[in-house]
Amino acid sequence: MRIQHIIILLLINLWVSPARAALNLELTQGVSNQLPIAIVPFSGSDNLAENNDVSAIIKNDLSNSGQFKVATPQSGSLPYTLSQVSASYWRNKKFDDVVVGQIQMISKGQYRVRFSLVNVAQGQSQALIQQEFTANEAQLRRLSHHISDLIYEKLIGLKGIFSTRIAYILVTDKNSHNRRYSLQVADMDGYNAKPLLISKQPIMSPAWSCDGRRLAYVSFEKVLPRVYIQQVNTGERELVSSYSGINGAPAWSPDDKTLALALSKDSAVPKIYLMNLANKTLRQVTFGLSIDTEPSFSKDGRSLLFTSDRGGGPQIYQLNLRSGNVRRVTYDGNYNARASFANDGKTIVVLNQEQGSYNIAVQDLNDDNTLQVLTHSGYDASPSFAPNGQMLLYESKPGNRSILGMVSVDGRINLRLPTPQGDVQDPTWSPFMS
Repeated sequence: MRIQHIIILLLINLWVSPARAALNLELTQGVSNQLPIAIVPFSGSDNLAENNDVSAIIKNDLSNSGQFKVATPQSGSLPYTLSQVSASYWRNKKFDDVVVGQIQMISKGQYRVRFSLVNVAQGQSQALIQQEFTANEAQLRRLSHHISDLIYEKLIGLKGIFSTRIAYILVTDKNSHNRRYSLQVADMDGYNAKPLLISKQPIMSPAWSCDGRRLAYVSFEKVLPRVYIQQVNTGERELVSSYSGINGAPAWSPDDKTLALALSKDSAVPKIYLMNLANKTLRQVTFGLSIDTEPSFSKDGRSLLFTSDRGGGPQIYQLNLRSGNVRRVTYDGNYNARASFANDGKTIVVLNQEQGSYNIAVQDLNDDNTLQVLTHSGYDASPSFAPNGQMLLYESKPGNRSILGMVSVDGRINLRLPTPQGDVQDPTWSPFMS
């Protein structure tokens, strides 16, 4: 019974999920030394639908990053170009930077968007960024996120994540006979949520390919668990693993040529296998009597993190794929699972449990074995790094329903994405989108 319980706990994890319409991203905690920035409404914005208001989207992105103190002036003589920005005026209002822009319709459904990021901190108007884009109406929201990325990178020094996407499982009517599971893909801020798959049976463990074009996941649509790969843009999918027993926990290698899986095809408990996606051949890489599951590749592809009970309880181990050597990584606490690397390869995130409380924690691999616990609701699960390594996406249950949460790796920034319906499960953050 203990082995069966751990298999369920490690492989199935916690059942939770968000909504299908727009999720409402809310900042609940930001850094104390936020950068003061003014986002002036772009000229021409009045003719756009609310969901495509470029300057409003930029404002929301930067506000929700937790790094900026954002204001949007609505009255007076507003500037729209660099030459119209009065450094002394904005400096007197305690702003360091100002964003101005123009939106012009050049043909039906086609727009020209110009914007400038202007620094006024030194009492002079200095253009940090000036760019012009052409986009159709359907592209305006994505373009807005791209502009936010440019501003964020220029002022913070790190690549922005506003153009990335998230995937998650949405469970609706979970307490009725009409329960539905859907694999959803949405923009990072929760907009444009679309289902890739809807099923009466559980879907779990979605994992983005490193090129951002595909998702691997586990589906129980044929009763037993099977692993599929699905194209995000076309919906085309392929069954890749349907062995007897457990087929679970897919994870992509950095070159997208290999899929790590937890399979129990030749044993009573799952072990880690590597599948060559070109010919579907398997190579077993963990052995013994322990439960081994939840593999995750290092960014250089040379090692795997995985969860195992080989030491008596669930802990994180690292496998060197060249030598086959395995070393234990986590020692802080009696339960650690669901580990993955940040992009720098120096930090990992885990699901940590202490005294029945499940929270998200990070560990610096170059430091000691101490975990830094970032969340404290006691009902958190399924952590996933943003591609710039600065934020984490996870599922949380602060009330009766499960929602999406985001937290910075230093714990100073917290956001949540409440949903109008349903519960969230197994969220995962995309790589940078090309």
